[in-house]
Amino acid sequence: MIQAINRDYLGKDRPTNVISFAMQEGEGGGVQPNLLGDVVISAETAARDACDAQIPFESELYFLLLHGILHLLGYDHERGTEAEARRMEAKEREIFSLIREEFLSE
Repeated sequence: MIQAINRDYLGKDRPTNVISFAMQEGEGGGVQPNLLGDVVISAETAARDACDAQIPFESELYFLLLHGILHLLGYDHERGTEAEARRMEAKEREIFSLIREEFLSE
């Protein structure tokens, strides 16, 4: 399913774990200023990645949601510079450590 979304909307005919669709960009951007966009997560890929990394499935889901939201906020590790990729990764680590403390340690 996510491969079809990736192919049809982003022109990348391959599976992925998360896709973000920003609502503040392109035609119609800004119509709903309080709506950042949509994050699509492949639960199947997340489960496989979690198993491979030997981490809880929920942890992988939280991480992918965070990753997608950071894209909606303008962070980019693919199209930007190496410095921008490092900035996004640092923000992921910072926020995910808070998520881990709050939600995953119960």
